[in-house]
Amino acid sequence: MRMIFDPRQSAHAPALEMHNGGWVAHAEVPGRAANIGAALGATEAPADHGLASITAIHDPAYVDFLRSAHRRWLEAGREGDAVGYIWPVARRRDVQLDRIDAMLGRYSMDAGTPITADTWDAAYWAAQSALTALDAVLAGDRVAFALCRPPGHHAGADYLGGYCYLNNAAIAAQAARDAGATRVAILDVDYHHGNGTQDIFWNRGDVLFASIHGDPRIDYPFYWGHADERGEGAGEGATLNLPLPHGTAIAPYLAALDQVLAAIRAFAPDMLIVSFGADTYEADPISHFAIRTQDYAEIAGAIAKLALPSVIVMEGGYAVDALGANVAGFLSGL
Repeated sequence: MRMIFDPRQSAHAPALEMHNGGWVAHAEVPGRAANIGAALGATEAPADHGLASITAIHDPAYVDFLRSAHRRWLEAGREGDAVGYIWPVARRRDVQLDRIDAMLGRYSMDAGTPITADTWDAAYWAAQSALTALDAVLAGDRVAFALCRPPGHHAGADYLGGYCYLNNAAIAAQAARDAGATRVAILDVDYHHGNGTQDIFWNRGDVLFASIHGDPRIDYPFYWGHADERGEGAGEGATLNLPLPHGTAIAPYLAALDQVLAAIRAFAPDMLIVSFGADTYEADPISHFAIRTQDYAEIAGAIAKLALPSVIVMEGGYAVDALGANVAGFLSGL
């Protein structure tokens, strides 16, 4: 299996995030990628596909913001990482914004996703890793793995959040469509709902988004991922959410997975993109499922029975010491 990663993805290292009412050490650390890489062995560098595939998904104004935000932050006399403090949920106006604080609010959904001097480069090369993994599958490989860091599935077309800046899975899915795939399925098995991916494809019937995740009534991102969300317009029925309660272990998880896999088979896609998060692990510090290391191969084995060309895109997983073993276990099941 080809495994894609660029060392520039490790330079992104936010110091703090707002969590449960206080500033804490940021959970999405460079050691995540280092641990996965150590468990997997050699990876290869991605090819540079440029900005076109990124702006096929993300608003160019948002991309420009990401590229310039930290510089603007420093020019405003600030220090450290750029993070917002105002979010215009009531009456957002798309007017020209000149102050970095206003721009941070316009283009973000939380205070847990700071922008550092290295964020753009890391996010850019994470997206290139996903696109290069897609190249491998389009060239005939059955499966390829993109070690994407930072992750991507919480990023919408014009907003960041949940440690995510560019939506790697969505970028790969659109690139697959552009390369000739008639229908693409995205299976999200991160603990947290992939709200950004859902938003991006909400009105489209050519991309199925199916997610198994923690119940958003009590888990981040709260405002997305409920079972009655099914898409709209041409996309009605092309969104499937299966929220599960705290403490979900392998048996009920596999039962939910069977439902999702049946929906993917019925959709009959040409390509599968898997947003894989190992934060479903029983000892993950910010999540609440009870999946064990030995369970990941079984989960992946069920997915592999779809027999679809598949790109695996890394999302979350914050029990850093166990992360390599959990990712290796999942990939072994494919």
